[in-house]
Amino acid sequence: MKQTVENNEQISVIGSGLMGHGIAQIFALHGHAVRLYDLKQEFLDRAVQSVRDNLAVFAAHGIISAEDASRAPARITCTLNLEEAAEDADFIIEAVPENMALKQDIFRRLDSMSKPSAVLSSNTSVMSITEIASASVHKERIIGTHFWNPPYLIPLVEVVQTEDSAPEVIRFAMDILRRAGKNPIHCRKDVPGFVANRMQHALWREALYIVEQGITDFATVDEAVRLSFGMRLPHLGPMENADMVGLDLTLAIHDYILPHLCDSHTGSPLLRARVAAGKLGFKSGRGLRSWTAEESAASHDALREYLLDIAERKAGKNESFPLTSA
Repeated sequence: MKQTVENNEQISVIGSGLMGHGIAQIFALHGHAVRLYDLKQEFLDRAVQSVRDNLAVFAAHGIISAEDASRAPARITCTLNLEEAAEDADFIIEAVPENMALKQDIFRRLDSMSKPSAVLSSNTSVMSITEIASASVHKERIIGTHFWNPPYLIPLVEVVQTEDSAPEVIRFAMDILRRAGKNPIHCRKDVPGFVANRMQHALWREALYIVEQGITDFATVDEAVRLSFGMRLPHLGPMENADMVGLDLTLAIHDYILPHLCDSHTGSPLLRARVAAGKLGFKSGRGLRSWTAEESAASHDALREYLLDIAERKAGKNESFPLTSA
């Protein structure tokens, strides 16, 4: 298997939680020096241990070499000082909780602390990058880089451009993400949900509506997706699928079916009622269905194994996606 190459850019990740430590892992594995910032040492210690654990699993699956698994964590330097995290960084990725005021304050501070050539990005999944950058002076270097969870296994990163983003900043982000084994896509407008989440939640809106209308139940909705078009999606996106079946047929189907689909501009009444009743999903043991702790854990484990299996098969073909350097 190909060994990791050295990359010269200094990376800083702000926030070491679920997404932050995974993003740090990606760049460290691809030869970058990474500074990881958080408010408490215990958060950082837990993050680095999670990186070590993840890499040990990858090595056990043959996705990366044992040598890479041992070297990568040493490239991560932890700090409790935001100014130290920003110092000399070429690419700074914010991965703190989804709180607009918090993000605005961090970017305002990073904008004044970092060198003028540094690119600043937010990992927010839905928030406006323009609004996040509003308290900063140098808005031209602020973009979105939305990684998907878990970031070290899901290849896509949405690079979100605002009206202020400089073209060279977008090019830099796309290039460095590709070299880190990711598949960046360019979202040319700063719109809520960017690209992928807009499509995902359009599907969820219709799925909930189908149950609300008594067409079928929750379990059957999931079964219908998994065993029909869901099986094609990794290889056949909606645009290619439309061309495959023919745009004339696609138009005829849309003219017939679209008037019958959900077009609500607010959250599902069914979803709202479940939330009001404290039925929140895995975290409460009851959501759209009941979950034991064992069932919840099994669902998480099954998803992780599914994604690891994809990565293992890719690694066996010497493909760079999504973990190792080409």
